[in-house]
Amino acid sequence: MKRDYANLVLRAGLAFAFLYPPLNALSDPNSWLGYFPHVVRAAAESAGIPDLLLLHGFGVVEIVIALWLLSGWRIFWPSCVALLMLAGIVFFDFADLQILFRDISIAAIALALAISSYPFSRPASLH
Repeated sequence: MKRDYANLVLRAGLAFAFLYPPLNALSDPNSWLGYFPHVVRAAAESAGIPDLLLLHGFGVVEIVIALWLLSGWRIFWPSCVALLMLAGIVFFDFADLQILFRDISIAAIALALAISSYPFSRPASLH
């Protein structure tokens, strides 16, 4: 039972990290546009995608991940996606590590959830 509560706390914490940016971007989008790597913004611009569409489109993805985490259904997959997104953010904006260092800790939460939810079943021959 304690493990269930711990898992819920980890899922809620990770979900919050994915819910806050898109919700806050509704009222203050300029604060969040700077977190996109320059290469992503340049590619979006060359494709004719406005900054706000890029921002809010990414926000929809973040909200889906957060709601999936909160649902408790097949947590392995949204945890892996969250881990990859956070790792990508840190990797592509490594120069901003003074700001993004927390994303490494949040990525560790995603990794812990992925590990704890992975179906570690063994083939019948190993039992």
